Amino acid sequence: MSLIVFSLLVISYYQDSGTPNSSDSGFHEFYHDVVRGGKFFWKVEEMHRRYVHINDPAMYDEIYAGNSRKRNKDPVFVSSFASPFSIIATIDHDLHRTRRSLLNPFFSKKAVVELSTVIQEKITRLSWHLERFYADGAVVALHTAFVGLTGETITHYLYGQDKGYLSDSDLTKRDFIWKLMFESTNSCHLFRFLPSILRLIKALPGRWMRLIRPKLAQVYATQERIAQQSQDALLNKDSHISTVGSIYQALTDPSLAPEDRTLVRLRDESFILLVAGTETTASTLTFAVYQLLRDRGMFLRLREELKQVMPTPRHEPKWSQLEQLLYLTPISTIGYFIHRKPQIFPDPNTSRPERWLEAAERGESLTRYLVPFARGSRICIGMNIAYAELYMTIASIVRRFDLELCDTNPEDMEFVREKILQRPEKGVWTLKARVVGIFALVYELIYRKKSGDRGVRMRDDVFMNKHLIVDWM
Repeated sequence: MSLIVFSLLVISYYQDSGTPNSSDSGFHEFYHDVVRGGKFFWKVEEMHRRYVHINDPAMYDEIYAGNSRKRNKDPVFVSSFASPFSIIATIDHDLHRTRRSLLNPFFSKKAVVELSTVIQEKITRLSWHLERFYADGAVVALHTAFVGLTGETITHYLYGQDKGYLSDSDLTKRDFIWKLMFESTNSCHLFRFLPSILRLIKALPGRWMRLIRPKLAQVYATQERIAQQSQDALLNKDSHISTVGSIYQALTDPSLAPEDRTLVRLRDESFILLVAGTETTASTLTFAVYQLLRDRGMFLRLREELKQVMPTPRHEPKWSQLEQLLYLTPISTIGYFIHRKPQIFPDPNTSRPERWLEAAERGESLTRYLVPFARGSRICIGMNIAYAELYMTIASIVRRFDLELCDTNPEDMEFVREKILQRPEKGVWTLKARVVGIFALVYELIYRKKSGDRGVRMRDDVFMNKHLIVDWM
């Protein structure tokens, strides 16, 4: 009853404040998003099977239009990001364009190609961890590992320094970063309806927050650390932050307008880039690997295709080479919302990369319906870096390692809640696996009886489990 009364008070507030929601639609949205926890999008789908609703992919480009047509963001919606001075929460079209132009060079395809050596370095570190899990016979939490990988990459880009998310021997640091991502979006719908609560929380002293809600206090403590780093960068104090060539350097450029060099602007932008650059790509990697481990045929077909550009298991192909692989591409471009229309994607709940190849054979292109990064002037600025991480990481894992699902139930990987990011019913994605084998180069000594020569022959693609390693070594 208290929830109902509170909901009605909230709806009344919205009506009085002029927000264009009817009491009915506002109640529905508040109840399903705040009370039930991010489930209104399912209710919309259910309600609008009979009523007026746009369910036409052809309309997508009208809504998410290019720069020639102005599109301001909904002021109510951007409250959910809790970072009002970031690009993603910028309401005005022209201001968004100005702010985005500052960062565009860092996320261009050319810039990301140059960054690919850094991405490969992080993947190599991840591979070291997988080898260690293999040697120990331990279970690896893949989502946590992927958060470490993407977190390392984006912090390098942001600050020009290594945060050590893949350097620790256990999962401590990576565990911290995914918990940070989880808590930072957990209250997004509440903040959207009641932004005054967000302002109150931010005004509370840190010691109070640690008592009232310690997990959320960690989020704001991280934001404050970012703010301190921002201040040090502005004053060139911190020798541990190499701002040269980093996003920080661009955000602290003295030539910027004073309002774009404030601490709150730096804090909000840096925090959003950290969250968006970490969890979104890590979740997509998690889904892709989950589908591959569920379907052995898909896994092996992809491995065979990868041999075209990865002749040896440790070979490091260029991102541009991986983009040319027809089977890898749909596996690396997983989306949800508009990709579920049965008329375009028959049996949309089934992961079937072949549908893309079959469409191409018919002379059709499904790319126009692929919008995991949105489109138009508000398209995700980090799209290129995300694609590079997806292609390169999936290729490295599939070509080199054999994994089996472990302690993972279908409901652990089922999209049930929307809190800016996709969520299962409980907590975060739980994808656990055991590394059961490694493909590696093996050198064997060959004795030629006739000539008495000794030679070394390189055998590629020898599948090594623990018994085979003993035999070959």
